[in-house]
Amino acid sequence: MPSLNDIRSTFLGYFERNGHRVVDSSPLVPRNDPTLMFANSGMVQFKNLFTGVETRDYNRATSAQKCVRAGGKHNDLDNVGYTARHHTFFEMLGNFSFGDYFKDQAIAHAWELLTRDFAIPKDRLLVTVYHTDDEAVQIWKKVAGLSDDRIIRIPTSDNFWQMGPTGPCGPCTEIFFDHGDKIPGGPPGSPDEDGDRFIEIWNLVFMQNEQFEDGSMRALDMQSIDTGMGLERIGALLQGKHDNYDTDLMRSLIEASAHATSADPDGPGKVHHRVIADHLRSTSFLIADGVMPSNEGRGYVLRRIMRRAMRHAHMLGAQDPVMHKLVPALVRQMGAAYPELTRAQAMIEETLRSEETRFRQTLDRGLRLLDDELARLPEGADLPGEAAFKLYDTFGFPLDLTQDALREKGRAVQTEGFDAAMAEQKRMARAAWSGSGEAADATIWFELAEKHGVTEFLGYDTEEAEGQITALVIDGADAAEAGEGAKVAIVVNQSPFYAESGGQVGDHGLIRTETGAARVTDTKKVAGVFIHQAEVTMGTISRGQGAQLSVDHERRSAIRANHSATHLLHEALRGALGDHVAQRGSLNAPDRLRFDFSHNHAVTAEQLAAIEAEVNGYVRQNSPVETRIMTPDDARALGAQALFGEKYGDEVRVVSMGAQPGSGKGADGATYSLELCGGTHVARTGDIGAFVLLGDAASSAGVRRIEALTGQAALAHLRHADSRLAEIAGILKAQSAEVVTRVRALADERKALANEVAQLKRQLAMGGGDEAEEIAGVKFIARKVEGVGGKELGALVDEMKASLGSGAVLVLAEDGGKATVAAGVTPDLTGRINAVALVQAATAALGGKGGGGRPDRAQGGAPSLAAAETAFQDARKIIEDSK
Repeated sequence: MPSLNDIRSTFLGYFERNGHRVVDSSPLVPRNDPTLMFANSGMVQFKNLFTGVETRDYNRATSAQKCVRAGGKHNDLDNVGYTARHHTFFEMLGNFSFGDYFKDQAIAHAWELLTRDFAIPKDRLLVTVYHTDDEAVQIWKKVAGLSDDRIIRIPTSDNFWQMGPTGPCGPCTEIFFDHGDKIPGGPPGSPDEDGDRFIEIWNLVFMQNEQFEDGSMRALDMQSIDTGMGLERIGALLQGKHDNYDTDLMRSLIEASAHATSADPDGPGKVHHRVIADHLRSTSFLIADGVMPSNEGRGYVLRRIMRRAMRHAHMLGAQDPVMHKLVPALVRQMGAAYPELTRAQAMIEETLRSEETRFRQTLDRGLRLLDDELARLPEGADLPGEAAFKLYDTFGFPLDLTQDALREKGRAVQTEGFDAAMAEQKRMARAAWSGSGEAADATIWFELAEKHGVTEFLGYDTEEAEGQITALVIDGADAAEAGEGAKVAIVVNQSPFYAESGGQVGDHGLIRTETGAARVTDTKKVAGVFIHQAEVTMGTISRGQGAQLSVDHERRSAIRANHSATHLLHEALRGALGDHVAQRGSLNAPDRLRFDFSHNHAVTAEQLAAIEAEVNGYVRQNSPVETRIMTPDDARALGAQALFGEKYGDEVRVVSMGAQPGSGKGADGATYSLELCGGTHVARTGDIGAFVLLGDAASSAGVRRIEALTGQAALAHLRHADSRLAEIAGILKAQSAEVVTRVRALADERKALANEVAQLKRQLAMGGGDEAEEIAGVKFIARKVEGVGGKELGALVDEMKASLGSGAVLVLAEDGGKATVAAGVTPDLTGRINAVALVQAATAALGGKGGGGRPDRAQGGAPSLAAAETAFQDARKIIEDSK
């Protein structure tokens, strides 16, 4: 009996032998179709090839595509576990031709693979075709020898495929397997077609037309093939099963669930095991592809799936988290075909464990509330919507989880009441926002969030994606379109652009549509809506258009490097200065990083050098930068640092980087930096490139500020410093290594010369003018000098005092247009004459104010020395009056 892994390999191998390129599955989050929540078919990743927008180096391909249907118009969640063939996650096998072969070869490939390689009896197969597709009918007769009664013409859209209301379309042919008359049901197109006897196993789409808005069609220039065959369905068939959950792969997961919960896999809890097995696949693959549980968008759908599985584990009697224990079993089954599962295994397990731990804390209370509400109702009555909303709002129970719990009791929810309660909550939140003091135009963003939902951020793992323009805002008002030159705020349903938050600046880049292009100059976020501030540079862009969004890669890379370096810097500061260091603000821009932190003293040059060296050590370590999702409390318990200015919700992203050698935790040591952060980061610390500190300065009381550079900016800074050093060495006619010695020698020489000049100036000043006069028995020197500055005046006064032996001195000096007054009194006379009084009298006479110092020496300033003689006379009067 072939395993599902064997069947997948056989399918891909067949088409590879027939000239098809084996293309890896695309991620579950589509990058080229903003209208899809998750990839739901094999053709999603090839959409642009079918429309001719994109070309590749092959024109025929085959793939095994991961698919999820659990949200939007493709939602199988409610049926999973209760039917034989419904799944949230499934694999779609497909072969594709992009303008190469068409109907005859597609049908021939399908018939040969099914009847020869898979050995399905020919007499158990029949097909449907679109009722007007005579060409397909003739090919089936020729290739397979099918009789008319085994080629069923279907006149409905079941056998006509469309990419959308307009665009590529065409008829399709579906291949069915007949399980025999022991199974109830009739052939497709019959009144009993919903039975399980005839099961569709493969759909071949003939993409041959283009449809226009008026309903008309024309033949496509490039006619193509798109097929899809569910691996689970064909696997059940080839393994002789009538239930997808009985296949080897699903059975192994069901038995893993049974082992973990100690519950019989085929007993009363059979449905619970089936739900767990299915949901384990979808949740694990979604997490591996970068989706994390949240309260919005794809993360919300993931959380719904996770919590549904966790409730079923609870119903099996599991007292502790179970889901994360099943991941190894999944990896053993599917890790070889999908290596991303193996790479992300640790993150998947941690995310499931954390989410289930949280959910179990509220599950019992929520179910008790549900039972209490049901006990108040008449037997069999539906649950009021208000009660269901309370479960959602208070305990985080999605509506479908409550409906699932009630389904087992044969009851339902009054959804009208739930919708009314949800609308009232939004109304109150909107009113609170309007009065919160935010920017005057903030209300429009809240209205857009309410109307279209918040923007889903895709930028953790991509810089390019498609989005759908949900709104254009010009001058604060909603607009239908924006023409060339217009300054416009563009809102899309999903975006790779990072919106300014937590110190990281918003992204720049381009937004293109079929009719125009806009340059994004900033990205901000209000009420969960990403606002792409842009200028239309070409054509016109309109609301409702699909758009290609491209982040400026070089700029984002520089920002990422600075942001990751900030985390390393924070930890290095804590290690060098103490655990009191905490972030008090930051800026992560493309050209630099700025980090404000609590510290009362300047950081010494030696400390800065050690910090810089430590950060660069972890950069060279080139360790992976990893992200986990957990509750804020769990993150802090783990030792994660919270960053200033961030607002934390129910979950936080915990970013870890660097391994401390020899710490005893694992081969690489314990984590060096562990912080709560919602920003974007490098993949490995080595991507930072280089780290250069520019210096430390005071920011405010008790807060210091460090600025630094990374990557190319750091290298440019170092190159500039080398260039300046070489220039200085050239001026000094010395080698670079000798510059410091030569500069010190020049500084010493300059200092000596300055002292010599000052001494000469004092000597010149001492040598001029009259001898000391005597006033009331006190020798007094009054001197006016030029070219002597304030710093040199004190020494000159002291020398004059020394020459007197006993007496007083008043010097008026002028240098560079600045007038200075200095006075001195020998110690034996300070009890009688105060130098401060002499200075104050002189400065007053010169038109100045004040002056101060000691009784033996004082100094002051004046506007000019024009009234020098008056200043001297006023000083003489003070001496005369002191007798």
